[in-house]
Amino acid sequence: MASSPAEIITRIPTQFAKAKQDGDLFFYPSTVHSHTEIGIDFEIRLCPALQKKPVLPTPQFEVPPVVSSTTEEKPVDPFMPPYNKGLYIGELKDELEDKEYVVLLNKFALVEGHALLISKKFESQSAPLSPGDLVMAYTLLRASRQQGRNIFAFYNCNDNSGASQPHKHLQFMPSPENDAPPIERVARSIRLESPDKPFTLASLPYAHYIFRLPPYLATQPLKSISDLEKLETVLAGAYITLLDLVISLLRHTDHESSSDAQTRGAAATRPSYNMIMTTEHIHMIPRLKESYSLSTSGPASDVNSLGFAGMLMVKSEEQLAHVKKESVARILTGVGCKPGEWDDMATGVVLDD
Repeated sequence: MASSPAEIITRIPTQFAKAKQDGDLFFYPSTVHSHTEIGIDFEIRLCPALQKKPVLPTPQFEVPPVVSSTTEEKPVDPFMPPYNKGLYIGELKDELEDKEYVVLLNKFALVEGHALLISKKFESQSAPLSPGDLVMAYTLLRASRQQGRNIFAFYNCNDNSGASQPHKHLQFMPSPENDAPPIERVARSIRLESPDKPFTLASLPYAHYIFRLPPYLATQPLKSISDLEKLETVLAGAYITLLDLVISLLRHTDHESSSDAQTRGAAATRPSYNMIMTTEHIHMIPRLKESYSLSTSGPASDVNSLGFAGMLMVKSEEQLAHVKKESVARILTGVGCKPGEWDDMATGVVLDD
């Protein structure tokens, strides 16, 4: 039976504590280190226990994994039933698209309350989010905000985004200090001449696009199908606008391995990108690489949406030192793209304070 977004949000803290106590999930203790660069207070989470976590190969996004397997050769889909009862939060249904979702706790958690919104039927993690996906995600963000707990959502799309599972899923994580991720705090401070157009942050050296959502979306009643349709129209319009900019940039970007038209076309038709969503903004960042090879002797740094939210993860004191020395901005630029020459024309005007 489907639950409401408010019911799902209410269950997460209690279920997480129980799953942690019962051993249904792995919780990795960590410490957060502040690191300021380019005007942003980045958070770098140090978690030595991650060194023991098995490294999974990049999944094959177009081939559905099996539900269960007796051989190691066939990948198993952990997001299909039977679900681990300790990780199970509940189910949601999109009334507009008649699509069903399941909400599970993340089995490998660094932050308490880390949860996943998963399509019940298999869909590829290389596919764009549907209007229904966006509505489900946003209603969960709203419900959490109404309960006094700020969370944010993120989506790692395709093979260069840091995605680890081929079954479509969005992730939800509590915001630092119950406020917002570092990059969102910067986006909030920007004054726009055209709030209905995407914008960029001048301090960021990598390509990125942000859309400011109308303030009323977070508070307007959602009591009817008409209310949901209006919400869907706004969210889908913002998402498509950002995705169009990402695809256009990738189509014109020279790839390190090859700059021919075929390579650029492949990246544009199956784009890799990270998306971050709050009740106030949608951020989208095009990707060319999954990880960054540090110029020092340290190990490569894997980057997913959390890195672009301003929340990086490292596995050792040594790696932490290497990341700070290399600079977070250089690492994020190294796995992303350089801004397009036409971005100023395609995005809204940012007003100086």
